[in-house]
Amino acid sequence: MVEELVGNCLIGQSGGPTAVINASVAGVVAEALNHASIEEVYGALNGVLGLLNEDFVDLAAESQQAIRGLRFTPGAALGTCRTKLKKPQDFERVLEVFKAHNIRYYFHIGDADSQETAVKIGELAKAQAYELRIIGIPKTIENDLPATDHCPGYGSAIKYIGATVKELALDAEAMGQGDLVTLIEVMGRNTGWLAAGASLAKRRDHPNDPPHLVYLPEVPFTNEKFLDDIRRVLKREKHCLVVVGEGLVDKDGNYVSVETSSTDALGHAQIGGVGEFMKDLVESQLSVKARVARLGITQRAAAHFSSKTDADEAFLAGQAAVKAAVNGESDKLVTLVRGDGDNYTCETGLTPLTDVVGNLKKLPREWINEDGISLNFQFFRYATPLIQGEVVVPYDNGLPSYARLTRESVDKTLPAYEG
Repeated sequence: MVEELVGNCLIGQSGGPTAVINASVAGVVAEALNHASIEEVYGALNGVLGLLNEDFVDLAAESQQAIRGLRFTPGAALGTCRTKLKKPQDFERVLEVFKAHNIRYYFHIGDADSQETAVKIGELAKAQAYELRIIGIPKTIENDLPATDHCPGYGSAIKYIGATVKELALDAEAMGQGDLVTLIEVMGRNTGWLAAGASLAKRRDHPNDPPHLVYLPEVPFTNEKFLDDIRRVLKREKHCLVVVGEGLVDKDGNYVSVETSSTDALGHAQIGGVGEFMKDLVESQLSVKARVARLGITQRAAAHFSSKTDADEAFLAGQAAVKAAVNGESDKLVTLVRGDGDNYTCETGLTPLTDVVGNLKKLPREWINEDGISLNFQFFRYATPLIQGEVVVPYDNGLPSYARLTRESVDKTLPAYEG
């Protein structure tokens, strides 16, 4: 029998938002309100900055309509950041804040990078004999978290990318006369999951449908092969549509395009611009017109075209996190587990948070055809179920009407942090 732990719960969001990250918040809130051991339900504003600055809001005070609305609202309703806790005094401060508000359950929605914060908070709580249960909830459109079959946010991103490919392909077909190359640059720092997802735009049994070429970070890029690939497609088609992951690398593992020499707050190179690099290459070497569509953050914000499967699973992950914590689990990440049957099903599981931090899930090489620029049936079988269904979004005056939280502040009890 698990000993009941009575106290308050706190939800934090970290890293880049997704179209369904708020659905996980809704799942946590909805489930937390069902358990008497959870007295108050708080949200931390702006990720770890809210933890440091004691900036909490009362989520139980929100209307049920607002919480339900999170299931179709993009962005991060609590705010997020790309800051990492680094100094020992940062973690000491966070635990001091937790103690001041009797936080006994902490739910951290984030990717592999940000889950390291949850691990270290848990370690410090144990060292100080402070009873705290921490559960991570997966979030990333790049689908690169290990242990989970797929990640909330990914299905909606590739549904949007696939639709965009279809639409731009029709535009290019109308304009091209064997002399037009359209380059679509998608996110994907280290993996090609998003670029691969563009292949879902192909109709069944129509392998020559756009995208004609897909370039993945898992496959080293060479200028010569790229130009040959373009020539081959333009001999056959009125236009050539190319999808490329921003993290494309050469044979030595160096990024093909880096925008600046600086790094972000997490120490990552500022990559991007690979589409423009390829455009210049095409126009200078092949003397045909090329144009670039860089989808950027639209890939993670297009909730108006999100996957219902994805949104439902994000909500399910939030619920599962609360159930796990109340049942005594801690220092675990909620995972999505695919069923073995022919019909797609998904359940949740748990894996140690330490198994996730610092690890990366690459697109399996066996899912990429020998040509290095197309995906085979194994990827289609994997990804197709993740984009099924459409989320019903209310409209007001012709545009989506997304939810907004009132963000009723929780009183601060500690001096301002000077760290």
